[in-house]
Amino acid sequence: MAEERGTGAVPRWLPITCLILSILALAVSIYLTYEHFAPTGGTGLACPIGGKSCTTVTTSAQSRFLGVPVALLGLLYYLGMVVLNLPALWCSRSPALGWIRLAAAVAGMMFVLWLIYAELFIIGAICMWCTVVHVLTFVLFCLILWGTVGLAPEADEADEDD
Repeated sequence: MAEERGTGAVPRWLPITCLILSILALAVSIYLTYEHFAPTGGTGLACPIGGKSCTTVTTSAQSRFLGVPVALLGLLYYLGMVVLNLPALWCSRSPALGWIRLAAAVAGMMFVLWLIYAELFIIGAICMWCTVVHVLTFVLFCLILWGTVGLAPEADEADEDD
């Protein structure tokens, strides 16, 4: 069965997949936020590759945006994305909700591009935890774009019979 959308239907797996991606990114953001505010000040961050690379990134000047820790911004952003990606909200007949979801995904992707630039060209280090969130954000952006602007194919007969 496909979920209704303003111009057609999205496959049933799309809202569930977007929700799972949002929850995964939220979990990593919670970890990064915890480490930021931990007594160790981010130096206890478990970096699977590169040793101090995560600490270098998460304690840099670029780890704050307008004075707010980027990790906390990520946590708040993904709390919102979890709500926007609830399957029931994908079923909403309100076209505005789909466009809000897409606008949020675009904003998240733009911020990720800035963070990647900062890691590569300003800080000179890569945080693997941050990279996980960046990849999840990119995939989520692609899926939301696909599902919102009508790129998702109509559900086939077999999917509608479920």
